[in-house]
Amino acid sequence: MKTNLFISYAWTSDSHRKWVRLLATQLRLLGYTVRIDSHLAYGASLSGFMREVTEADRVLLIVDENYVERADQHPKSGVAIENKWIKSVFEDKPVSWLSVLFVDNPQFSLPSWLMNLGPKGFNFNSNPDINSFPGFEQMDDLWRWIEGLPADKAHALPAAVLLERMARIERIDAMRDPANYANPALKDRITFPYKAYPYYKMGHGEYEFKVDFSDRGSDGVYVYTDSGLKAVGLVPASIIDPRTVETFLTSGRSVEPAVGQSVVMMNSLGALCIMKIEGVQLEVNDAVHVPSAVTFSYEILTGR
Repeated sequence: MKTNLFISYAWTSDSHRKWVRLLATQLRLLGYTVRIDSHLAYGASLSGFMREVTEADRVLLIVDENYVERADQHPKSGVAIENKWIKSVFEDKPVSWLSVLFVDNPQFSLPSWLMNLGPKGFNFNSNPDINSFPGFEQMDDLWRWIEGLPADKAHALPAAVLLERMARIERIDAMRDPANYANPALKDRITFPYKAYPYYKMGHGEYEFKVDFSDRGSDGVYVYTDSGLKAVGLVPASIIDPRTVETFLTSGRSVEPAVGQSVVMMNSLGALCIMKIEGVQLEVNDAVHVPSAVTFSYEILTGR
């Protein structure tokens, strides 16, 4: 379940707003639902917006010096209104519900109502004079707070490691997506890593063909009918005649074309396709992994 995170901040400057938007984007990339006040015109559906704030799983205040001033001195400002709502439910929330992110606030000033409550805080102040800027360490601390993880990182997996693992999973899922191994064109040339997915789909509609392969050596592959083909056949002639190619079809489950040879395939609707094997790559498990792949060209015969 995604964590719902509300961010409250002051519209101090364009650069500050851009900074907050960038932070919100980073948090969304981590998988959180992020709400920020900039998408609401105050006065429009305030009761609904109040629920968004007070019912959020986590509330993050981006506190610069202007934020403190607006919260304390400008009761009609958006910052003051949000702070009023947050204060009204603060005592009923767990300690982990609210935190403060200090930006352009070297004194770590807080709105007056928060000063004696000791909220969790993160130092995102920059100090260009000593080349000190917030970065990965601060983002990792912020992520740990959102996730409710302890500050002690002795046995921690940082967010970067988890994101790398997520990317790993997503790459494998993408490889399994049938859309990666489908081509509606009636004629083309393809290189297909045939161990990554059960079959390659070419053509469309009545002219759709699904073909699957397996290893047969460095100079050829097995081609099967298992994925829905009605029949296959090996075409021995170097010159393919579409008028007679169907005579090479057999009732067998597979054929064994070598590189340079062609296969005729018939789908369940009786349409024909000619496929020529142009290259075979065997799997290599070495310093760099190279997957098994077959390169083939094909033409679906629509005039028959």
